[in-house]
Amino acid sequence: MTMAIQNRYDFVLLFDIKDGNPNGDPDAGNLPRMDAETGQGLVTDVCLKRKIRNFVGLTKDQVESTEKLQDGKKRFEIYVKEKAVLNKQHERAYVAIGRKDMLDGDNKKRKGGDAVGDAREWMCANFFDVRAFGAVMSTGVNCGQVRGPIQLTFARSIDPIVASEHSITRMAVTTESEAEKQQGDNRTMGRKFTVPYGLYVAHGFVSSFLAKQTGFSDDDLAVLWDALSTMFEHDRSAARSEMATRGLYVFKHDSELGNAPAHKLFDLIQVSRSNGSDGPARNFSDYAIGLPNEGPIQKFPGVTFIKKVG
Repeated sequence: MTMAIQNRYDFVLLFDIKDGNPNGDPDAGNLPRMDAETGQGLVTDVCLKRKIRNFVGLTKDQVESTEKLQDGKKRFEIYVKEKAVLNKQHERAYVAIGRKDMLDGDNKKRKGGDAVGDAREWMCANFFDVRAFGAVMSTGVNCGQVRGPIQLTFARSIDPIVASEHSITRMAVTTESEAEKQQGDNRTMGRKFTVPYGLYVAHGFVSSFLAKQTGFSDDDLAVLWDALSTMFEHDRSAARSEMATRGLYVFKHDSELGNAPAHKLFDLIQVSRSNGSDGPARNFSDYAIGLPNEGPIQKFPGVTFIKKVG
């Protein structure tokens, strides 16, 4: 049986974007998100988790199964897929554990009885993102809820950003009525917003105590590091053509409880402007990254610094 992780981890993710929109706000015309007071750019934790899910979905088997998972066997299917119907995923759990009868009549409505625990265990074993991030699965077909061991913060840009607005033209129209109005000119005007350059930093936390509840193992942790390292390479679009992970720095604690406060460890990583770099930053080379030496940190006994990317 695969054991859950036995150590606490804290990590720093450093990524940048050039001439793109890392996380548009749909309530603001898809403007890049920013702190209204400081002007710093923001990328939500939900956005980062979506990219992790998409990476795992690309690299791991996503064939839907109702197999009963035994002896610590796990799958890497994604629970919150795009356009998914979550209650359908819950129903699969009851079929897999041999309790399809619980789906009949009113039993499926927030009940489940003694089968809820087994259904929750199957959901954790089958879905990577449930093991990693947790999920509320008590809506409709009840599979309980779990709190995930991985938590991410919003990413915040090092410097204030500027959102550039661009007018764009499509040399076609959607309907015949539009073509008639334009007398055959057939053009559609639109707008898009980009950030000329932004270097963002996000913090993450991995709890071994919560990992025991979901079964999050060292194999799962390796998948997480792979996703954070290369997820932007497989997320290209017209709005995000140049995004890259510039740094992934991990602090591993010897104990489950932890050997140092996370904020003090994060302070060991210093991002500043490079010598001779004047004016607005437009490349990663405009910044200097100060890091501790790899290996055990003398200032914080029991903590080891690992540079995954950078």
